[in-house]
Amino acid sequence: MNELDFSGKTVLVVGGSSGIGNGVAHGFREKGAEVHVYGTRATAADYKGEEGSDLTGLHYAKLDVSNAAEIEAIEPAFSKLDVLVLAQGTVLYKRGEFAMDGFRKVMEVNLMSLMACGAKFHPMLKASSGSFIIVSSTAAFHATKGNPSYNASKTGAVGLVRTLGVAWAEDGIRVNGIAPGLVDTKLTKVTTKNPKRLEGALERIPVKRLGTPADMAGAALFLASPLSSYIVGQSLIVDGGLIL
Repeated sequence: MNELDFSGKTVLVVGGSSGIGNGVAHGFREKGAEVHVYGTRATAADYKGEEGSDLTGLHYAKLDVSNAAEIEAIEPAFSKLDVLVLAQGTVLYKRGEFAMDGFRKVMEVNLMSLMACGAKFHPMLKASSGSFIIVSSTAAFHATKGNPSYNASKTGAVGLVRTLGVAWAEDGIRVNGIAPGLVDTKLTKVTTKNPKRLEGALERIPVKRLGTPADMAGAALFLASPLSSYIVGQSLIVDGGLIL
């Protein structure tokens, strides 16, 4: 038996159009799953040439997760769902999150939409005894001076994983999470494109490299597989040892 064979399984990655979510989507596709992704742009063609985005072999649909009504109204293009991965996320720099409009904007995407998406797809996950994975961040475990909403929302995501892990286990749904460290995506360019900041970050990472979307995909595959059948409500830190 190959526990990492997802042939015949249907996977949805919200925020799977680029970055970590895109890496996770391809990880499941490469293991045989039918993978659907939701992103913010009208069509898959709108991502052509975008760094960190490859929609080859993936089924794409538009969803603005900052709009709760849109989440509720979306009609999925699949009749069953075995794995739901929520990888949506945003951040505001230059003290944008200290203004309440900015704080609310980040919170709506990074935390509120997690519960909205979970509730939307709960019946399908219950029917399949599926796996629900939330992507948070190691920011949940330390302060991020310039980004109060990003930090609070990611901390909230870890708490949501714990609580839904307990609440939905009785429905046969395993809820877990991934807390990535520093991964080179469009959200982290403020660090990865700044040589001085990047040097300092790499010095603090014991394995001396940035994380990759493929690293996060490996963690997601594990958490969705029978190998982790007794793991519930946990957020797996995947950071190369950064926060140690």
